[in-house]
Amino acid sequence: MDLIPALEEARAAEKAQAHFYRTLAAEAEGRGDDAMSERFNELHADEQHHVSRLTARLLELGADLADLSQPLPSSARMDGWEAAASIREEREVSRYEQLLQGQMDDATRALLAEILDTERHHAADLGGKWTTA
Repeated sequence: MDLIPALEEARAAEKAQAHFYRTLAAEAEGRGDDAMSERFNELHADEQHHVSRLTARLLELGADLADLSQPLPSSARMDGWEAAASIREEREVSRYEQLLQGQMDDATRALLAEILDTERHHAADLGGKWTTA
């Protein structure tokens, strides 16, 4: 496994996941559903935190960051969101489990293990605020 491209792929996936939850939060806000808006915003915050942590680690490793500024299309809708989110979160869990099987430095391994722990909580509960600052 080439670590830098694998981390870039994870970073892009986290950005897409953050966008997914932000789209759902916006729909909930539009519906006046404060509880669901808060739930989606907490998930969004966790995923965005992962983007930031992966970005920082890539910079520490001397990587040239891929441009993630392009808007992402989203088919996220509140109707049936749990099924879509469950699939997405299980993919995240699988991604990090697979990444952790490869060779890497201790700092990167610790970061990925921490992200994996959060993603496992997301997959189990479909709720956020599992990351620490």
